[in-house]
Amino acid sequence: QVQLVESGGGLVQPGGSLRVSCATSGFSFSKFGIYWVRQAPGKGLEWVAVINPNGETEYYADAVKGRLTVSRDNDKNSLYLQMTSLKPEDTAVYYCNARLFSGLVLQEEYWGQGTQVTVSS
Repeated sequence: QVQLVESGGGLVQPGGSLRVSCATSGFSFSKFGIYWVRQAPGKGLEWVAVINPNGETEYYADAVKGRLTVSRDNDKNSLYLQMTSLKPEDTAVYYCNARLFSGLVLQEEYWGQGTQVTVSS
């Protein structure tokens, strides 16, 4: 059974930091590119960051570049998102999303249930 379980969300003041995690099981984690995707209240899904299967390459959305850092531990089948200098506009539910591509064709995709991050004073 495939599981992606996010944790670590919560309430943080503007300018603060938070680390969210995604523990996975039931699929070949080290073969998948892993994305962090967020959804702010009343808005659609927004891609935030992606890390490739071996963890050597990362990409970030412009809105979070320099403030968020994605990492993974393939031995623990886990993904992390370190967030610093948080802003109220970072308030959202954060999801981890695993994708396996063959060339440009998406073969498998899995989603976690999300964790709420609220940035407010």
